[in-house]
Amino acid sequence: MFSKLFSPEVLKETWLILKEQIVLSTWETIYVTVLSTFFACVIGLPLGILLVVGEKDNILPVPRWVLQALNVAINILRSVPFLILMILVFPLTRLIVGTVVGTVATIVPLVISAFPFIARLVESSIREVNPETVEMAQSLGATPLQIITRVLLPESVPSLVSNLTIAVTTVLGYTAMSGIIGGGGLGKIAINYGYYRYKTLVMIVAVILLIVLVQVLQSIGTRLAVTTNKKLRR
Repeated sequence: MFSKLFSPEVLKETWLILKEQIVLSTWETIYVTVLSTFFACVIGLPLGILLVVGEKDNILPVPRWVLQALNVAINILRSVPFLILMILVFPLTRLIVGTVVGTVATIVPLVISAFPFIARLVESSIREVNPETVEMAQSLGATPLQIITRVLLPESVPSLVSNLTIAVTTVLGYTAMSGIIGGGGLGKIAINYGYYRYKTLVMIVAVILLIVLVQVLQSIGTRLAVTTNKKLRR
């Protein structure tokens, strides 16, 4: 098996394929991951904050039914496997992008899949803030918005950075699956060549590159979390 996998013919063919597509595919993976995570954070961050501050007796209480509906919606979206979700949101993707196939089209299902996950991560980070810190800010006359922007968010920065790293690496993994609907990136190479054309070595290289990207992003996120935590302690 390994003799065939690393035969001169296979190595040459793999090199020709990767030489033409690997740079663009890697860029597409990074591009889609960053954009999808950004838009997911734009939606998920305020929702995660609302899940905490909107509770009864908290700084910005909202009607109970609103929180219950929000929790149910987030749980439902988190429960749907990404491959199925991509198909379910085809009408929305076509409405926003104009097509359901291609690299840009995959951003829509990626955002819809990621923002509930991010909302839960943000909720977890906000809940870690010491309640006494919030009470002190309230006693000083701080408004709910001031408490959110000057107490809750700054105090939870290390946890938010760590959780954001988890979200980015999760979205990166989803981009590989988006190759099934014609999304670009390393996932497309792995599926088109490794699965449909039985070019195993190409698939292995694509998977290794995805692993490397995950390791790089995780290392950056961990370092940022440690750095921000040290700054807060000072």
